[in-house]
Amino acid sequence: MSGHSKFANIKHKKEKNDAAKGKIFTKIGKELSVAVKEGGSADPANNSRLRDVIAKAKANNMPNDTIDRNIKKADGDTASYEHITYEGYGPNGTAIIVEALTDNKNRTASNVKNAFTKGNGNVGTPGCVAFMFDKKGQIIVDKEEYSGDADELMMQVLDFGADDFIDEEDSYEVITSPDDFSEVRVKMEEAGIPMAQAEVTMIPQTYVSLTDEKDIKDIQKTLDMLDDDDDVQDVYYNWEE
Repeated sequence: MSGHSKFANIKHKKEKNDAAKGKIFTKIGKELSVAVKEGGSADPANNSRLRDVIAKAKANNMPNDTIDRNIKKADGDTASYEHITYEGYGPNGTAIIVEALTDNKNRTASNVKNAFTKGNGNVGTPGCVAFMFDKKGQIIVDKEEYSGDADELMMQVLDFGADDFIDEEDSYEVITSPDDFSEVRVKMEEAGIPMAQAEVTMIPQTYVSLTDEKDIKDIQKTLDMLDDDDDVQDVYYNWEE
Protein backbone atom coordinates (compact mmCIF):
# COMPACT_ATOMS: atom_id res chain seq x y z
CA MET A 1 0.00 0.00 0.00
CA SER A 2 1.39 3.35 -0.94
CA GLY A 3 0.23 6.93 -0.82
CA HIS A 4 1.28 10.50 -0.23
CA SER A 5 2.39 11.52 3.25
CA LYS A 6 2.89 15.03 4.56
CA PHE A 7 5.10 13.76 7.37
CA ALA A 8 8.16 15.69 6.17
CA ASN A 9 6.07 18.84 6.37
CA ILE A 10 4.77 17.82 9.80
CA LYS A 11 8.32 17.43 11.09
CA HIS A 12 9.22 20.80 9.61
CA LYS A 13 6.32 22.43 11.43
CA LYS A 14 7.27 20.78 14.72
CA GLU A 15 10.79 22.16 14.43
CA LYS A 16 9.65 25.77 14.19
CA ASN A 17 11.05 28.41 16.52
CA ASP A 18 9.59 29.21 19.92
CA ALA A 19 7.51 32.13 18.65
CA ALA A 20 5.83 29.91 16.07
CA LYS A 21 5.29 27.20 18.68
CA GLY A 22 3.63 29.78 20.89
CA LYS A 23 1.22 30.63 18.07
CA ILE A 24 0.43 26.94 17.53
CA PHE A 25 -0.21 26.54 21.26
CA THR A 26 -2.55 29.55 21.21
CA LYS A 27 -4.58 28.01 18.39
CA ILE A 28 -4.76 24.62 20.07
CA GLY A 29 -5.70 26.37 23.33
CA LYS A 30 -8.68 27.89 21.53
CA GLU A 31 -9.64 24.42 20.24
CA LEU A 32 -9.43 23.02 23.78
CA SER A 33 -11.73 25.77 25.05
CA VAL A 34 -14.28 25.19 22.29
CA ALA A 35 -14.11 21.41 22.81
CA VAL A 36 -14.95 21.84 26.50
CA LYS A 37 -17.87 24.18 25.75
CA GLU A 38 -19.28 22.11 22.90
CA GLY A 39 -18.70 18.76 24.62
CA GLY A 40 -20.27 19.89 27.86
CA SER A 41 -17.52 18.43 30.02
CA ALA A 42 -13.96 19.27 31.02
CA ASP A 43 -13.37 15.56 31.67
CA PRO A 44 -11.76 13.91 28.60
CA ALA A 45 -13.34 10.59 29.63
CA ASN A 46 -16.77 12.09 28.90
CA ASN A 47 -15.82 14.31 25.96
CA SER A 48 -14.43 12.54 22.88
CA ARG A 49 -13.81 15.81 21.05
CA LEU A 50 -11.70 17.05 23.95
CA ARG A 51 -9.74 13.76 23.97
CA ASP A 52 -8.92 14.23 20.30
CA VAL A 53 -7.78 17.84 20.75
CA ILE A 54 -5.60 16.77 23.71
CA ALA A 55 -4.01 14.15 21.43
CA LYS A 56 -3.35 16.87 18.86
CA ALA A 57 -1.83 19.09 21.56
CA LYS A 58 0.50 16.32 22.72
CA ALA A 59 1.55 15.56 19.14
CA ASN A 60 2.58 19.22 18.89
CA ASN A 61 4.61 18.92 22.12
CA MET A 62 2.31 21.09 24.21
CA PRO A 63 3.24 20.54 27.89
CA ASN A 64 0.65 18.78 30.06
CA ASP A 65 0.38 21.72 32.47
CA THR A 66 -0.37 24.04 29.54
CA ILE A 67 -3.08 21.66 28.33
CA ASP A 68 -4.62 21.51 31.82
CA ARG A 69 -4.45 25.28 32.20
CA ASN A 70 -6.28 25.84 28.89
CA ILE A 71 -9.00 23.34 29.85
CA LYS A 72 -9.54 25.05 33.21
CA LYS A 73 -9.66 28.48 31.52
CA ALA A 74 -12.53 27.32 29.27
CA ASP A 75 -15.19 27.92 31.95
CA GLY A 76 -14.15 31.54 32.30
CA ASP A 77 -13.74 32.22 28.58
CA THR A 78 -16.64 34.49 27.59
CA ALA A 79 -15.69 34.66 23.91
CA SER A 80 -18.17 33.01 21.55
CA TYR A 81 -16.26 31.28 18.76
CA GLU A 82 -17.79 30.21 15.47
CA HIS A 83 -16.50 27.57 13.04
CA ILE A 84 -16.13 28.96 9.51
CA THR A 85 -14.71 27.26 6.42
CA TYR A 86 -13.37 29.15 3.41
CA GLU A 87 -12.47 27.60 0.06
CA GLY A 88 -10.50 29.04 -2.80
CA TYR A 89 -7.83 28.79 -5.43
CA GLY A 90 -4.12 29.48 -5.38
CA PRO A 91 -1.77 29.66 -8.40
CA ASN A 92 -2.38 27.30 -11.31
CA GLY A 93 -5.70 26.11 -9.91
CA THR A 94 -4.33 24.77 -6.63
CA ALA A 95 -7.13 24.10 -4.16
CA ILE A 96 -7.04 25.54 -0.63
CA ILE A 97 -9.42 24.99 2.30
CA VAL A 98 -9.20 27.21 5.38
CA GLU A 99 -10.84 26.31 8.68
CA ALA A 100 -11.20 29.09 11.23
CA LEU A 101 -12.47 29.63 14.76
CA THR A 102 -13.44 33.25 15.19
CA ASP A 103 -15.34 35.69 17.37
CA ASN A 104 -15.40 38.26 14.55
CA LYS A 105 -16.49 36.94 11.13
CA ASN A 106 -15.84 40.23 9.32
CA ARG A 107 -12.23 40.40 10.52
CA THR A 108 -11.54 36.79 9.61
CA ALA A 109 -13.16 37.01 6.18
CA SER A 110 -11.15 40.13 5.37
CA ASN A 111 -7.86 38.57 6.49
CA VAL A 112 -8.45 35.32 4.60
CA LYS A 113 -9.44 37.17 1.42
CA ASN A 114 -6.32 39.34 1.72
CA ALA A 115 -4.10 36.25 2.07
CA PHE A 116 -5.53 34.76 -1.12
CA THR A 117 -5.27 38.06 -3.01
CA LYS A 118 -1.64 38.67 -1.98
CA GLY A 119 -0.78 35.26 -3.44
CA ASN A 120 -2.63 35.98 -6.68
CA GLY A 121 -5.43 33.60 -5.75
CA ASN A 122 -9.06 34.10 -4.87
CA VAL A 123 -11.67 32.95 -2.38
CA GLY A 124 -14.42 30.89 -4.03
CA THR A 125 -17.92 29.85 -3.13
CA PRO A 126 -18.63 27.15 -0.50
CA GLY A 127 -18.04 23.72 -2.00
CA CYS A 128 -15.90 24.95 -4.90
CA VAL A 129 -12.90 22.77 -3.96
CA ALA A 130 -14.13 20.58 -1.08
CA PHE A 131 -15.05 17.83 -3.53
CA MET A 132 -11.32 17.46 -4.33
CA PHE A 133 -10.63 16.31 -0.75
CA ASP A 134 -11.70 13.39 1.43
CA LYS A 135 -12.40 13.98 5.12
CA LYS A 136 -10.47 11.29 6.99
CA GLY A 137 -8.90 10.51 10.32
CA GLN A 138 -5.12 10.48 9.85
CA ILE A 139 -2.65 9.08 12.36
CA ILE A 140 1.09 9.29 11.67
CA VAL A 141 3.61 6.94 13.27
CA ASP A 142 7.24 8.04 12.96
CA LYS A 143 9.44 5.10 11.98
CA GLU A 144 12.22 6.55 14.14
CA GLU A 145 9.99 6.17 17.18
CA TYR A 146 8.51 2.75 16.34
CA SER A 147 10.72 -0.33 16.12
CA GLY A 148 8.01 -2.96 15.64
CA ASP A 149 7.19 -4.97 12.53
CA ALA A 150 5.26 -3.09 9.82
CA ASP A 151 3.00 -6.03 8.94
CA GLU A 152 2.11 -6.60 12.57
CA LEU A 153 1.32 -2.91 13.02
CA MET A 154 -0.85 -2.97 9.90
CA MET A 155 -2.87 -5.97 11.14
CA GLN A 156 -3.17 -4.37 14.56
CA VAL A 157 -4.55 -1.02 13.38
CA LEU A 158 -6.89 -2.64 10.84
CA ASP A 159 -8.22 -4.77 13.68
CA PHE A 160 -8.74 -1.56 15.67
CA GLY A 161 -11.02 -0.31 12.88
CA ALA A 162 -8.68 1.63 10.54
CA ASP A 163 -9.62 1.78 6.85
CA ASP A 164 -6.10 1.79 5.44
CA PHE A 165 -2.43 1.50 6.34
CA ILE A 166 0.23 3.22 4.24
CA ASP A 167 3.93 2.42 4.52
CA GLU A 168 5.87 5.57 3.66
CA GLU A 169 9.62 6.16 3.54
CA ASP A 170 9.84 7.72 6.99
CA SER A 171 6.47 6.97 8.56
CA TYR A 172 3.37 4.80 8.70
CA GLU A 173 0.07 6.47 7.91
CA VAL A 174 -3.12 5.11 9.44
CA ILE A 175 -6.34 6.24 7.76
CA THR A 176 -9.79 6.01 9.37
CA SER A 177 -13.27 7.29 8.75
CA PRO A 178 -14.02 10.47 10.75
CA ASP A 179 -16.48 8.53 12.91
CA ASP A 180 -13.97 5.79 13.78
CA PHE A 181 -10.99 8.09 14.31
CA SER A 182 -11.36 8.63 18.05
CA GLU A 183 -11.79 4.93 18.83
CA VAL A 184 -8.82 3.89 16.68
CA ARG A 185 -6.61 6.59 18.18
CA VAL A 186 -7.51 5.57 21.74
CA LYS A 187 -6.81 1.90 21.00
CA MET A 188 -3.43 2.79 19.50
CA GLU A 189 -2.63 4.92 22.55
CA GLU A 190 -3.62 2.07 24.87
CA ALA A 191 -1.41 -0.30 22.85
CA GLY A 192 1.57 2.02 23.40
CA ILE A 193 1.95 2.91 19.72
CA PRO A 194 3.71 6.32 19.43
CA MET A 195 1.82 8.86 17.33
CA ALA A 196 3.56 11.84 15.73
CA GLN A 197 0.23 13.30 14.64
CA ALA A 198 -3.40 12.34 15.06
CA GLU A 199 -6.33 14.38 13.76
CA VAL A 200 -9.30 14.45 11.45
CA THR A 201 -8.09 16.16 8.29
CA MET A 202 -8.87 16.80 4.63
CA ILE A 203 -6.75 14.64 2.33
CA PRO A 204 -6.45 15.68 -1.34
CA GLN A 205 -7.56 13.13 -3.91
CA THR A 206 -4.86 14.35 -6.31
CA TYR A 207 -1.93 16.73 -6.00
CA VAL A 208 -0.80 19.68 -8.14
CA SER A 209 2.88 20.36 -8.86
CA LEU A 210 4.07 23.94 -9.33
CA THR A 211 7.19 24.53 -11.41
CA ASP A 212 7.04 28.29 -11.94
CA GLU A 213 9.03 30.13 -9.25
CA LYS A 214 6.47 32.95 -9.07
CA ASP A 215 3.63 30.47 -8.51
CA ILE A 216 5.60 28.81 -5.70
CA LYS A 217 6.35 32.17 -4.06
CA ASP A 218 2.71 33.21 -4.41
CA ILE A 219 1.21 30.12 -2.78
CA GLN A 220 3.84 30.23 -0.05
CA LYS A 221 2.88 33.85 0.65
CA THR A 222 -0.79 32.86 0.99
CA LEU A 223 0.01 29.91 3.25
CA ASP A 224 2.35 32.00 5.43
CA MET A 225 -0.26 34.73 5.88
CA LEU A 226 -2.92 32.17 6.79
CA ASP A 227 -0.52 30.47 9.20
CA ASP A 228 0.11 33.82 10.93
CA ASP A 229 -3.61 34.52 11.38
CA ASP A 230 -4.75 33.69 14.92
CA ASP A 231 -8.28 32.93 13.69
CA VAL A 232 -7.09 30.26 11.25
CA GLN A 233 -6.90 26.80 12.80
CA ASP A 234 -6.10 24.56 9.84
CA VAL A 235 -5.22 24.94 6.17
CA TYR A 236 -5.50 22.09 3.65
CA TYR A 237 -4.20 22.26 0.10
CA ASN A 238 -3.35 20.01 -2.84
CA TRP A 239 -0.01 21.61 -3.71
CA GLU A 240 2.70 18.97 -3.80
CA GLU A 241 5.60 20.77 -2.13
